[in-house]
Amino acid sequence: MVKAANSRGTTPASPDCVRVLVVGGGYVGMYTALRLQRKLKAQLKRGEAEIVVITPEPYMTYQPFLPEAAAGNISPRHVVVPLRRVLDHCRIIIGEVASIDHAKRTATFTTLATEEEGTGPVGITYDELVLAPGSISRTLPIPGLAEYAIGFKTVEEAIGLRNHVLEQMDIASSTRDPAIRDAALTFVFVGGGYAGVEALGELEDMARYAARYYHNIKAEDMKWILVEASGRILPEVGEEMGKYTVRELRRRNIDVRLETRLDSCEDRVAVLSDGARFPTRTVVWTAGVKPHPVLAASDLPLNERGRLQCTAQLSVDAPRTRGPRETPPPSPTSRPTSPARSARPTPSTRCARPRSSATTSSRHSGSGLSRSTGTSTSAPWPP
Repeated sequence: MVKAANSRGTTPASPDCVRVLVVGGGYVGMYTALRLQRKLKAQLKRGEAEIVVITPEPYMTYQPFLPEAAAGNISPRHVVVPLRRVLDHCRIIIGEVASIDHAKRTATFTTLATEEEGTGPVGITYDELVLAPGSISRTLPIPGLAEYAIGFKTVEEAIGLRNHVLEQMDIASSTRDPAIRDAALTFVFVGGGYAGVEALGELEDMARYAARYYHNIKAEDMKWILVEASGRILPEVGEEMGKYTVRELRRRNIDVRLETRLDSCEDRVAVLSDGARFPTRTVVWTAGVKPHPVLAASDLPLNERGRLQCTAQLSVDAPRTRGPRETPPPSPTSRPTSPARSARPTPSTRCARPRSSATTSSRHSGSGLSRSTGTSTSAPWPP
């Protein structure tokens, strides 16, 4: 938390203290800070370095486990990791980064306290930046999408979706209206990536198991529909595996519709581009992600799709400019001005290279994962 004395204006640091700012406390942000606090243990203890993590939530969510949590196969508490317990040598700020001025080595952020006080964003300076805000759900201007669709990116959405599916089964069991029953037992998932396919598979399995406890609902009464705009699903695992998954889903009576788009879901009716109409009370949107808005509010280089341009080592090829707290580099014949300044961590000790930089780059370069200092700026993976 930001102390009251630092709740307004720019939060300063000691001139001899190197501040590493980590934007985002997800999987990459947490493990980067964890690795840094291990490598900089001595410097942190002496007050020569500081690691600040700014994240919207006080916990890290392991998103690959969201489908299992939604189906009830694992407890929701096993999907999250409390950041303050793990990053006990870091300064955790629960807030949202609003903008980044890397030329001046400054960033602004808001917290729950600033919203209550109405004081506006808080400024913070840094020496090194680790940018790992993740991505956000990509939505399209589809009628009814904002009102009726359910996302699947947070643990709250996953548990909410599980409760929603069980609630629809209760509605179908208690109603005498065939139209309401049919809509309650129809589940439409839009997006054939990992999130959509896994969420559909886990929830269909859960609902099939739960149906045995309803006297008037059978597994065959439910309709599960997967809508994918391209000609294949799971493009990450290859074409053959995608075809195999389609066969297995259809074997379980799941309606897989390829090269099909959702045109509308107004009035609780899912209208597809192939002309099909499905009255439904459940539309799950997992059709891709887009870069975090903080990238657009920074001076970092972006491509035409708004994604951060970085190298295979997850560094940003931008000319390094001195920030307001940095001194000019000494000449080869000059000597350190003080023992404290000479003991400051060098760029090579402020980070660690990933174990497989090519794989890391291909997975995360589009989602804003990068160090942005122009030196060795890779995000470390867990040991």
